[in-house]
Amino acid sequence: MRIGTVISNGTPTPVVERDGSLHPLDVAPGTTVADLVAAGGPLPAAKDEAVEGPLTAPLRPGKVVAIGLNYMDHVRETGMDKPTSPLVFTKFTTSVVGPGDEIRVDRAITQRVDWEVELAAVIGRTATRVSQDDALSHVFGYTVANDVSARDVQFADGQWVRGKSLDTFCPLGPVVVTADEVADPQALGLWTRVNGETVQDSNTKEMVFGVAELISFCSHSFTLEPGDVILTGTPWGCGEFMDPIRSLQAGDVVEVEVEGIGSVANTVVEV
Repeated sequence: MRIGTVISNGTPTPVVERDGSLHPLDVAPGTTVADLVAAGGPLPAAKDEAVEGPLTAPLRPGKVVAIGLNYMDHVRETGMDKPTSPLVFTKFTTSVVGPGDEIRVDRAITQRVDWEVELAAVIGRTATRVSQDDALSHVFGYTVANDVSARDVQFADGQWVRGKSLDTFCPLGPVVVTADEVADPQALGLWTRVNGETVQDSNTKEMVFGVAELISFCSHSFTLEPGDVILTGTPWGCGEFMDPIRSLQAGDVVEVEVEGIGSVANTVVEV
């Protein structure tokens, strides 16, 4: 299933995307996708009638766990050493926005804003010290993320949280594709386009640590709860590592896409 959220009459409404239409799930008013993930069990049936309205972020995560330097092609472009274990950081949930929302850049804070397409795994069952073999059974589904990064802040701070967590710096969407429809999370193409130009073009097979290994590793340090989202890293093609460096500018439209899930496009504005 392809589960998303639209705002209907000012209220987040869980929907199923089917044959190009959005159909509301038969749930109580005010129920969110995060509520459905936390409840576990079969998802409610979808209603026959379609609803109008743009998709927003499919859910508000409990926490956003992110992984750095997790693609071999990205390791090569940075000139850094291959990590021996996952590099874990977080993005605050207040950075989450959805398709069509603005990426808002405060020039008093940052001049070098970068894009990062990522496959995001949505946790569906509590995971504590799970094995790698059992890890994928804890995944509810997958969505697309843009790990927008203020590189000057990231590198000046000496740690990554602030530069990765500025408001609007975590577009998610357009839907969550349930895990049963993703045969192999390590065989998905992913792309970034800036103003229609392809700047990232890779495949999740380039990951240093696969989705199952990431979930197992993280769960041995902290509990992953239903509705948590893991951003699994980005491939080569980031603007910071181009020569010369290329950063997002006001008016740029940045679109990130993962095969079989969809794409999320956002316009950059300066504030």
